[in-house]
Amino acid sequence: MAKDVIHVDGEDVVVREDVAKKRRGVVWALLSIGIIVAIIAALFIAGAFRTATDDGSGKSPSKIEETERK
Repeated sequence: MAKDVIHVDGEDVVVREDVAKKRRGVVWALLSIGIIVAIIAALFIAGAFRTATDDGSGKSPSKIEETERK
């Protein structure tokens, strides 16, 4: 059976290859989820900042369309 080395708490541990692959898969999954959450949070904060700094004209789409027709 193949062996592989993983790092746990700063130490190298020899484990079976399937255990090492599983650990790497879990690490990549958690990293990917963290990146996705960070991107969503950045977009949410950007949207909130854009809304907070809006000029406050308060025009509804129907009023904008009405002024464009004139």
